[in-house]
Amino acid sequence: MTGKRIEQRGLYFEEFEEGAVYLHRPGRTVTEADNVLFTTLTMNTQALHLDAAWSAGTEFGERLVNSMFTLSTLVGLSVAQLTMGTIVANLGFSDVSFPAPVRIGDTLYAETLVVSKRLSASRPGQGVVQLAHTGRNQDGTVVALATRSTLVRCVPAEAGA
Repeated sequence: MTGKRIEQRGLYFEEFEEGAVYLHRPGRTVTEADNVLFTTLTMNTQALHLDAAWSAGTEFGERLVNSMFTLSTLVGLSVAQLTMGTIVANLGFSDVSFPAPVRIGDTLYAETLVVSKRLSASRPGQGVVQLAHTGRNQDGTVVALATRSTLVRCVPAEAGA
């Protein structure tokens, strides 16, 4: 036994590789409780998320999962592998879309493409990494897309020594 201790963390700026795609597993199966709780906590009382009888009369024939839950889960699935403990800030989102609905009982999977990275001009020891997240359901259908800019720590000087 070596006594070596390994702490799970995200990637430091230097470890991100432009063009690399990370597959985030395991997936997350969405329950009715997830949808109702998230929808009511965020005060989004849209009948399409809460009212089964009303939703049955829509073109979808049932309630749909709140798209903000879908976006949050998409990003959340990437945290352990990419940004846990190494992110400084989430700088923003662009190009967010939901090409297909998520239904109660769907399992969400995420993958992330590292689009670009650059050292910060104003914040020494940090860099900006642009990530393109794709969410798919259990059938491989794309249900969410989002581009996200993050501010990430560089490898600490003591770690690089």
